[in-house]
Amino acid sequence: MALAIAPMTAARAQRAAPASSPSIKIPFEKYTLPNGLTVVLSEDHATPTVAVEVIYHVGSKNEVASHTGFAHMFEHVMFTGSGHVPYGMHDKFTEGVGGGNNGQTDNDWTRYYETDPSNYLETALWLESDRMGFLLDSLDEAKFKAQRDIVKNERRQSYDNQPYQRDREVMGLAMYPKSHPYSWPTIGYMDDLTNASVEDVKNFFRVYYAPNNATLVVVGDFKPTEAKSWVAKYFKDIPRGKPFARPTVGPSALTGEKRLTFEDRVQVPRLFIQWPSAGYHAEDQYALDLLSDILGGSRIARLTKALVYDAQSASAVSVFQNESENVGQFGVIVTPRPGHTLTEVEAQADSVIERFKREGPTADELKRVKAGQQLSFLNGLQSNLGKAFQLAQDQTFFNDPSHSFTVDYPRWQAVTADDVKRVANKYLGKARVVLSNVPLGKTDLASHAERSTVVTDPFTEKTPEGKP
Repeated sequence: MALAIAPMTAARAQRAAPASSPSIKIPFEKYTLPNGLTVVLSEDHATPTVAVEVIYHVGSKNEVASHTGFAHMFEHVMFTGSGHVPYGMHDKFTEGVGGGNNGQTDNDWTRYYETDPSNYLETALWLESDRMGFLLDSLDEAKFKAQRDIVKNERRQSYDNQPYQRDREVMGLAMYPKSHPYSWPTIGYMDDLTNASVEDVKNFFRVYYAPNNATLVVVGDFKPTEAKSWVAKYFKDIPRGKPFARPTVGPSALTGEKRLTFEDRVQVPRLFIQWPSAGYHAEDQYALDLLSDILGGSRIARLTKALVYDAQSASAVSVFQNESENVGQFGVIVTPRPGHTLTEVEAQADSVIERFKREGPTADELKRVKAGQQLSFLNGLQSNLGKAFQLAQDQTFFNDPSHSFTVDYPRWQAVTADDVKRVANKYLGKARVVLSNVPLGKTDLASHAERSTVVTDPFTEKTPEGKP
């Protein structure tokens, strides 16, 4: 079986879910090489495949103002070849044998991964070790500029020219000061990308892409003795990186309501409300996750049912709890139907939330969203790659590869209706940003336009004439 479900142990009874709730057991072995690289091996012979992930404890949070987008740029640079792997060979040795590879960057982490037939495990480990230890050997000005242009084009396609995609960028600047490392987008600002030099990104790599800032995870069909031998062969001689100070990140300083209007190239206005909430290490995150599903998501969720189906004032409602390592954000997004205003749907959303804060969830609501999240979580652990993701992230942020299924999962299952009601009252208060995204020249469509500040956008790429 790819995933073993075992009875809950007595040692976790105090903080665990009810006795009828299953616990999760994924066997793994963890050790550390002399250079500081943490290795997690999880043997599973259900399929003749293997997943390899290297996660670096670095993301856009480790950048500084005016030098944003470097962490994400390495998603591209890391696939341009390294000291002993010519450009294009990484794809040939993964996709060319029926596997796949990719990378992802977040505020707090960057991961690179492969899935392969199990007989290609040694090749996958060699590929990851070569770009960890020898990437800069092949990174020249031409490669860097090519990848920088690709990233700039990605920003144009996915952010600047996508309806509503600038909202989170504007919201970040509203929630935090410009110097706060969670205030800028992961992809970075266009001017910063344009001004970046190859030496800038090389210096970024030298600090953060070292074995003592990384975790290597192997999950799937392999022999542990062979895997350990290959890990030592390819990784042990990569030198440890120099010590560095992680950013000191405080919570949002927001104390009251901030109302903003952002003009965008959209046809329909949209409302975005966001509150500061809890990050990875806060126990309130479990109840906040459930709260987001109770308020939004399915057609019977509180806000969805009230605005989309009952009042029919909105065409879409979404609710999210987004956690980062140090902070979190709880958000509500509402798109009104024609004939209905942002002021109207804001009042309706506020009314639903205030009622929930008084009453809390019903037993059926709590049971339903727990079942949905349980299914989603377990489905995510069915594949080798899904397990690799979870083991790697848990080791990176909790120094325990099993944290999500031995600590998070039972705590999340143990959340009560009173817990959900409490966090709704604690976080969904007056300290929030209300952002109205409106069509160009139609600031009067903003929610309570008379009290909303129109924000300018200093980060959109300009033509030589100064026009967007």
